[in-house]
Amino acid sequence: MEALSYILVGALLMLALAMLRERFADFGAQRPDDYASDPNQIDLREHLSGAIKCDGVIYGPTGRVVSRFTGDFMAKWQGNRGVMQERFDYDSGNSQDREWRLELGNDGSIRAEADDLVGMGHGRQIGSAAQLCYRIRLPKEAGGHVLSVTDWMYLTPNGAVVNRSQFRKFGIKVAELVATMRRVDA
Repeated sequence: MEALSYILVGALLMLALAMLRERFADFGAQRPDDYASDPNQIDLREHLSGAIKCDGVIYGPTGRVVSRFTGDFMAKWQGNRGVMQERFDYDSGNSQDREWRLELGNDGSIRAEADDLVGMGHGRQIGSAAQLCYRIRLPKEAGGHVLSVTDWMYLTPNGAVVNRSQFRKFGIKVAELVATMRRVDA
């Protein structure tokens, strides 16, 4: 019985350490203000506007690549309101169409809607980065799960945007996405 107690205490300690690492020294430790002083200023109306080409990978819970994709987007803005239509083609042969409806506040805030979101997405653009948090319902063929998502978009010096997203269920990371988005010159 004493050995079982030590095992349980050890397991709880490891879980607590993993949670602390995630909160203070990993992806979840970032805050939008961390990027405020960067001279490169992201503006989604400028950097995600017009025709956009996207390339990316999705990692599963073990850190291995489970899918690769390309995307063709078209984003149009009228003032602070924008619509971004996305077409994804996956290495499996499947494709997916999505549409984001975005609204930017004068304070850098972001509000986002899409048909597969549960509720509204909220975020902020400041300095060279933008963060967006939302809950997404996966398609039925992918299990129909509702996942919590945190997207970080980082502006590169050449104007491309690198997107890193983590998907969580019950606080446990189940997938990660890394993609580049670059405007296609007319």
